Amino acid sequence: MGQLENMQVFVRIVEAGSITKAAEQLNLAKSAVSKRLSDLESRLGSKLINRTTRTSSLTEAGHQYYQRVQLLLGEVDSLNGDIARENKVLTGSLKLAVPLTFGVTHLTPAIDLFMRQHPELSIELDFSDRKVDLIEGGYDLAFRIGSLPDSSLKARKIAPIKHVICASPDYLKRQGVPENPAQLKHHKILKRPGWPLAGMPLWDLEGQKHLVNGQSSLIANNGNAMTMLALTGHGIIMLPTFYVWESLQRGDLVPILENYSMTTIHAYAIYPATRYLPRKVRSLIDFLVERFGDTPYWD
Repeated sequence: MGQLENMQVFVRIVEAGSITKAAEQLNLAKSAVSKRLSDLESRLGSKLINRTTRTSSLTEAGHQYYQRVQLLLGEVDSLNGDIARENKVLTGSLKLAVPLTFGVTHLTPAIDLFMRQHPELSIELDFSDRKVDLIEGGYDLAFRIGSLPDSSLKARKIAPIKHVICASPDYLKRQGVPENPAQLKHHKILKRPGWPLAGMPLWDLEGQKHLVNGQSSLIANNGNAMTMLALTGHGIIMLPTFYVWESLQRGDLVPILENYSMTTIHAYAIYPATRYLPRKVRSLIDFLVERFGDTPYWD
């Protein structure tokens, strides 16, 4: 293995936090990763990482080397991308952390199209709504919806996420159509865990927040389950439009309180701030931004 590859292994060790975790992410033997680090240190004539049986830490030289290697690897990737840009060939692999419903329903079809354009690229998808540690898990990219409190991550918006309040025609025929937020207290509300006042939802309507004192017929942490129960007349839901857009188009669900506005959040592609961004990652992000746009097809 050449020096450039050893540099890449060194970066992975630093970001993973240990040789063991780096070996797992690279799918290499721990001894092989350790040897490549030793080869790099021998070539440089300087120890980069202090390591014991339990811990490892960067030396002062290692810290300086890591900062400059990041820039160098970014330049190498950019150069390789410029050379290959004419035929747009993307190779290698990507490991992505993807939210469950949005990932299955909307990201997977988009990734399918992206892979058809780049058949030499392989992608691993990890579907989960939990917030994964990108570096520890060896992810190239993750997708999240909502606020991003972690300042150690870089993010790019890939789509706006709007919400809608809706119910089935059958439910509204039986219970009536609420004309303002205050009237929701007379209705059954399908709720998500964690909403204020023992699970009551906090809805941002007309720039003001309204506590909805409705009757709880269900609490569920899955938007698909809430949609299904709303379709069968169990109550009113407020969900991102990407869950219910097809039901709204068919008329199986009917939007209510349309004169009120709700805060738009966003879906983000995120990656570690310390990691150079390979061309294959940039290409995927650009593709998703273009595909979804400012007005996604589900809106």
